[in-house]
Amino acid sequence: MTDRDNLLAEIKRKALVFGKVTLSSGIEADYYLDLRRITLDGVAAPLVGRVMLDLTDDLEFDAVGGLTLGADPVAAAMLHAAAARERALDAFVVRKEQKRHGMQRRIEGPDVRGRRVLAVEDTSTTGASPLTAVTALREAGAEVVAVATIVDRGARERITGEGLDYRTAFTLDDLGL
Repeated sequence: MTDRDNLLAEIKRKALVFGKVTLSSGIEADYYLDLRRITLDGVAAPLVGRVMLDLTDDLEFDAVGGLTLGADPVAAAMLHAAAARERALDAFVVRKEQKRHGMQRRIEGPDVRGRRVLAVEDTSTTGASPLTAVTALREAGAEVVAVATIVDRGARERITGEGLDYRTAFTLDDLGL
């Protein structure tokens, strides 16, 4: 089995929870994809890093991250998977709002100004979180090459409508939903 096959099996086994829930977008659903059960799992997280690197292999970027919290473990998994492939890749965290103390930064980690970056998210329904990250990254002087998610729950149209390349490892069809 491939890394992608193994990751899909892990998502189906560990992250798919059935029952009425309200998503961060405010939309009600009959199931929840708790991808932190994947991105923070010792078996699945390395798969996330490798699958997401494979998904974006044709893109040129040297830093990866997105809006905290969903993007953080995805970016870290990609950073470690890249290192295992002897590729230098930095990670960053986009805060929901600028810090009011210390360095007062909105984007933590290595500076993104003038760099080609990939915005990531674990899953997205409306595209709001990755697009918030894209706005902050552009304001900081980064060139966003694409947005990538592990699972797309419906954000493709909105993200591509903003003129962004959008990559996703899995769709709801892949999960049988």
